[in-house]
Amino acid sequence: MNKLDENNHLILTERHEQILALLRQRGSMSVVQLSEYFKVSEVTIRKDLTVLEQQKRLYRTHGSAILISPYIGNRHVNEKEKRCVAEKQSIGAAAATLIAEDDSVIIASGTTMTFLSREIQPKGRLTVITSSVLVTQILSQQEQADVIQLGGITRRTSMSVVGPFAERMLHGFNCSKLFIGVDGVDPDFGLTTTDMMEASLNRAMIDAAQKVIVLADSSKFGRRGFSKICGIEDVDLVITDSGTPKLFLDKLREQGIEVWVVEK
Repeated sequence: MNKLDENNHLILTERHEQILALLRQRGSMSVVQLSEYFKVSEVTIRKDLTVLEQQKRLYRTHGSAILISPYIGNRHVNEKEKRCVAEKQSIGAAAATLIAEDDSVIIASGTTMTFLSREIQPKGRLTVITSSVLVTQILSQQEQADVIQLGGITRRTSMSVVGPFAERMLHGFNCSKLFIGVDGVDPDFGLTTTDMMEASLNRAMIDAAQKVIVLADSSKFGRRGFSKICGIEDVDLVITDSGTPKLFLDKLREQGIEVWVVEK
């Protein structure tokens, strides 16, 4: 490699590292923004992004770049339960403090919901409506809790029920709070899950609750599942952990969403 090629390679490498540093700081950047920042052509930036994507160091989407793929595949509940355990325990404990005396709440499916259920100590008489078989198993052991298990089609991967029968059951109820776990939280796109029937049931749960509380560990932010549940404007409170990038927290608060950040 001659001196000129060596200098060009050094400049290229430095720009690549700076691109990755900007993405870590800002979450995502468009080709136009990167072109203006580095004062090079958009063609040059697209070539840079192609190289970095081939190296699996970033992910390109709709003229922009982010550090990881935002799309999520479905995973079994046994696999999910082993991820972010300390974070989910802290999130569940914080969420449990919101349950009032003689409360009536809906608890959706998901591993964070099982951590929440283990933290609940009912005051007075607690009524819980849930799609999760695991939540029912945990809370049915509490003498002061009345658990209504929604019926329907069982999803083996999540040990929960979905389908029109479960949705019809919800039409007759009105609860103070919905505690919901999601596969993805995107401040621009909203809440998502990997299953379209679960998304439909989640929307029915939102309609049956006065307040929507999202429990999401930091791994869920900037990600998207196959099916959209709702826009971020339908959310009242998000409880997450300190690993969530400030960029996402600021975007949520700018949209009027209350955010709790817990330490693991």
